[in-house]
Amino acid sequence: MLFGQSVFQSVLERLKAEDETTDEAEAPAVHRVAGFGTGLAFDVMEGVSVASQRLGQAYFDNLDIDTAEPVEKPAPLAPPEPVMPEHLTRTAPQQVAAELAISAADTPLTLSEKRRAFARANHPDGVASPFRDNATKRMMLANLLIDEALRRLR
Repeated sequence: MLFGQSVFQSVLERLKAEDETTDEAEAPAVHRVAGFGTGLAFDVMEGVSVASQRLGQAYFDNLDIDTAEPVEKPAPLAPPEPVMPEHLTRTAPQQVAAELAISAADTPLTLSEKRRAFARANHPDGVASPFRDNATKRMMLANLLIDEALRRLR
């Protein structure tokens, strides 16, 4: 122990003192801003810009980008017209009833499952706008048929 300190503590004190003297000795560079790790954008070294010192930049400096012919982009393709799903063409009550396949053995639970499954495939919010009328008719008929079946069960 040196002067009442352990060897480890004395080494820490010496390193701390050395750091303080080196911080005071360093003078900030004139062309640098405190807190930034790079120089300013207008730095020039021997008449050559800093940007051209980058390896990849030399390739672009030799290209005549301004004189090259502009490349025409192809016109964007129009989205295809939506095609009506085949099931939306069946709007007769008999056709919707056949799809639902409501029977006397159905319970309120199976009827609600059929309603949800039918709505997943036919809800007007899930189809393209030109086919919403057909989807609305199908949903109205299905709800009517399922509600009637539920009334009969009670």
